[in-house]
Amino acid sequence: MRSTVPAALLTVLALVACSSEPAAQPGTAAEDPYAAAVSDPQEDSVYPEVGDPGVDALHYDLDLAWDPEGRELTATEVLTFRATTTADSFRLDLGEPLEVLDATLDGEPVDVAREGKDLVVDAPVEADARHELELDYAGTPGPVPAPTARADISTTGWHVTPNGGTWTMQEPYGAYSWYAVNDHPSDKALYDIAIEVPSPSIGVSNGRLVSRTEEAGTTRTEWHLDQPAASYLVTVATGRLETTQDTSRSGTLITYWTSPDLRANRLWNLRSAPRALDWLEERLGPYPFSTLGFVVVDGASGMETQTMITLGDDAYSTSPAVVLHELAHHWYGDQVGPDDWSEVWMNEGMAMYLQLLWESQHGGRPLQAVMDEIAAGDTASRAYAGPPADYDPDRFGDGNIYYLPALMWHELRADLGDDAFWSMVRAWPAARDDVATDREDYWAWLEEETGTELTAFLEAWLLGGTTPPVDASEG
Repeated sequence: MRSTVPAALLTVLALVACSSEPAAQPGTAAEDPYAAAVSDPQEDSVYPEVGDPGVDALHYDLDLAWDPEGRELTATEVLTFRATTTADSFRLDLGEPLEVLDATLDGEPVDVAREGKDLVVDAPVEADARHELELDYAGTPGPVPAPTARADISTTGWHVTPNGGTWTMQEPYGAYSWYAVNDHPSDKALYDIAIEVPSPSIGVSNGRLVSRTEEAGTTRTEWHLDQPAASYLVTVATGRLETTQDTSRSGTLITYWTSPDLRANRLWNLRSAPRALDWLEERLGPYPFSTLGFVVVDGASGMETQTMITLGDDAYSTSPAVVLHELAHHWYGDQVGPDDWSEVWMNEGMAMYLQLLWESQHGGRPLQAVMDEIAAGDTASRAYAGPPADYDPDRFGDGNIYYLPALMWHELRADLGDDAFWSMVRAWPAARDDVATDREDYWAWLEEETGTELTAFLEAWLLGGTTPPVDASEG
């Protein structure tokens, strides 16, 4: 994503967003294809009205048909889930414009009711039992209001372009605008998504393109995401898209899905991805997923949607800095992510620090000059949007969750020294592979990894109402 950053913080716009089988848990690999997707869903402390801890989604099988003329989505969804509690009913998030036409649970018809955006399934479930919910639904989906003061993400979820194409961005929520979902970052799941659109349009989603067929004027694509993803990291885009490919030094194939009308310099900038990935792998280790792509859409932001990064078609969203930022999220945010939206600083602070470091090494301003400017604007940022880990819920995605944690990491780097700092940065994503976690876990791990008491330092930077002392040396 991108934001308008207060002038007191930075004087330029900066980014704010972003085929191995799933790793098996010990003793469960062969028997349980969904073992990697078992989660511990939480009720969100910032946005408790979205998501439900009673459902642990394991696998979404979505079969989507989009009519660009009628602006109608027709879909069949099969959700495999684990009930976390014994109850007479359970609920999912589903946008009100979508009507459920038929519903079965474990093959038996069930009644569903709507309570606003909540879809309530009237059927008993047992704690730890697994169930299969199948839904046929249809309607005219649209975006939902975002809890932010930013112009570029005033709405999230399903967007329709003037010519009937579609795209999605949905942080902190909004996936429910186009499918029934436990729309919370603590609940990672596996995905298979099929998309049908009139030719010559095509549908793009996360993961590996399993098949692409054309019949009777309809193009069908099938996509398989083989590592668990949070719902906000899922993407769907449809339209007239063509592909260009690159390969990184380590052998990762990178596919760019772009409109034929995309400006040549936009594609040129996108193709900085192999060099950005090489740079990140030197610091963070091997790219943690089996596929990588970018899809450019009719938006004004960018999002680290897992393995298929979604970027708006403006100059900044397709810039090399944004490309690197969203790639960095594949370690910080996608491989390991937050289990509550109060922890979004875990994603954005490190991705922003890596972006600013990369920019300083590739012709940008000296890193210390940027950090000094962030420090000068810290007080204003906290006053406007709150501390990074206790922000104003109506100001999601402001500069406080990006730049202030980036400055915190710069301070810690000066304290620890480069060797210890970069060893820590590299080790964390692999230590919590495919996991959604919280600050208590992260802080304890940081202290153990570095052998340094850090709680007071982290609390001051992430929860304090005033600027902590700043004394970083140039990095």
